[in-house]
Amino acid sequence: MQIRIEAFDLPGLTCAAGPGFPGYGDIHVAVQPRARDGRLLVPHPGDAPSATWTLDCTAHRRPGGGIDLTGPWIQGGPGRRFVYLTWNGTDTTGTTTMFRRAKLMLDAVDPSVAEAAAERGLLIARLGLTDAQGHPLCAAVRPPAVTWSAAPPTFRRARPR
Repeated sequence: MQIRIEAFDLPGLTCAAGPGFPGYGDIHVAVQPRARDGRLLVPHPGDAPSATWTLDCTAHRRPGGGIDLTGPWIQGGPGRRFVYLTWNGTDTTGTTTMFRRAKLMLDAVDPSVAEAAAERGLLIARLGLTDAQGHPLCAAVRPPAVTWSAAPPTFRRARPR
């Protein structure tokens, strides 16, 4: 199956300095792989009108009921799975580094939505990426900050032959 992340309301290309925070420019957001040596998936500039990522994953039925998602883009253990959106920018010394991350918490997906998504092959996350202070969204992200839905009932992902 797949997870499609549809993001909007990106914060811009800069994040101002503050107490104990150097500030960053040339901000980009991407999906972080589980592998520590892996490359970020499709970085989008912080001033893009929107950002979309499609992640391949596997849906497993849990013995007690429910769906557990695993794959190269999914972090955490059973019952604590999430997808990292990582913010990278350039500081005043010219060094590019990751300075914030947002965790899209998969345990916050309604079980009926997860079941429908597993059946149809697509789970969709929609969220804004600017927090209340106008900075890049960070920390654990759960509804209502993210809306989870399954693909429409008529959607069926083509299977490789």
